[in-house]
Amino acid sequence: MSEVAKDLLAGTIGGAAQLICGHPFDTIKVKLQSQPAPLPGQLPKYSGAMNAVKQTIAAEGAGGLYKGMGVPLATVAAFNAVLFSVRGLMGSLLRSEPGSLLSVNQQLICGAGAGVAVSFLACPTELIKCRLQAQSALAGGPSPSPSVVQYSGPMDVAKHVLRSEGGIRGLYKGMVPTLAREIPGNAAAFGSYEALKQYFAGGKDTSGLGTGPLIVAGGLAGAAFWVSVYPTDVVKSVIQVDDHQNPRFSGSVDAFRKILASEGVRGLYRGFGPAMARSVPANAVCFVAYEVTRSSLG
Repeated sequence: MSEVAKDLLAGTIGGAAQLICGHPFDTIKVKLQSQPAPLPGQLPKYSGAMNAVKQTIAAEGAGGLYKGMGVPLATVAAFNAVLFSVRGLMGSLLRSEPGSLLSVNQQLICGAGAGVAVSFLACPTELIKCRLQAQSALAGGPSPSPSVVQYSGPMDVAKHVLRSEGGIRGLYKGMVPTLAREIPGNAAAFGSYEALKQYFAGGKDTSGLGTGPLIVAGGLAGAAFWVSVYPTDVVKSVIQVDDHQNPRFSGSVDAFRKILASEGVRGLYRGFGPAMARSVPANAVCFVAYEVTRSSLG
């Protein structure tokens, strides 16, 4: 089996494990990010993460926490194939000689490069997922737009966007903040993951690490991703769920300015708690599943 094929298979298994573990947290994160700002004197639809969980289960059942998972689950193979394969290919280019170990700085570069490539898959996938996750929050806002569309599933979102929002271009709404999230986020994640592994191993050779250190390194790498890019993710989410006919934002910079003006810095961290609660266990599972599968393939 080729090195690329090994990365593809290991990345797919790791990505599936990450998604199943973390999707409910992601749903709550997107609901909190995308709920409209309340009118003066009114309370927001969700007062916090636990309130969003309770309302979601009451209105949609436990399945509501997994809304929008179909698309990322269906594309997890392609997503992680690109992420881990591009990272592996860049590692091959950066090595001074075949088989040599990469430094932390080289892993940062590999992560950034993988982030560029994976953005082209992440943007349309995230748009569909976010619209399904956020539609109940948007419909229940203080002044819901009559043009807010209710979707029956992932294919319905894709068909509507292709038909009514400019075709393929509509599916790439939010591409700029997606790139601004994936490039530094993956650089931080892969760089910190390698740094932690080398710290636990006491040197560059990390092949002898057990499951425990890999869990810690993977979980903290996930936290590093979100700490470094969270406000960008908020901007991406509000852009992607924005009403096409009556948009609130003209672009990423406008969204950033309006959120900052109306809600302050706190508005750029809506849903941060669920994101961090998701990132540590989900990324720990992802990296461990990847490492175990990759090592078993030789």
